[in-house]
Amino acid sequence: MELKEYNACVKEWADALFRFACKCTGNEEDARDVVQNSFEVLWQKKGDVAPDKAKPFLFQVAYRQSIDNYRKQGRMLYKEQMDDNRTVKPGQTDLKRVLERALTKLDEQARALVLLKDYEGYSYEEIAQITGLSDSQVKVYLHRARKILKDYLVSVENII
Repeated sequence: MELKEYNACVKEWADALFRFACKCTGNEEDARDVVQNSFEVLWQKKGDVAPDKAKPFLFQVAYRQSIDNYRKQGRMLYKEQMDDNRTVKPGQTDLKRVLERALTKLDEQARALVLLKDYEGYSYEEIAQITGLSDSQVKVYLHRARKILKDYLVSVENII
């Protein structure tokens, strides 16, 4: 990978990687660190990573760093709430808030799997490659995570 290809990867994938990291870490500062570190690792491994494999590589690094960050902080709660209302259309703030609360009910791995599959659109095989799980493990963990989300979303306390 040359400098031109690396810069194209940064331009193309930085926003998606940041959104993913924000959802995984729950904190914008940590997400910025994860994104920066992911691109730093890509730069260090530029000779080993083909340009067409840069996206899965970046998400794999971000996923692992998010997990490491989560373990390091040991379920530390942030008082700061992410200010992500910039992209929300009027009338969707309540739904967005409920969905964000639902995602917090999942553990770090389940949240990352749901985000990779349903938010970023990766296939089961790609998610397995990113996370180091088998295809069947990805399917099982996603099924369990979606069941938790469904149970939370249909509960009476979340009716908008």
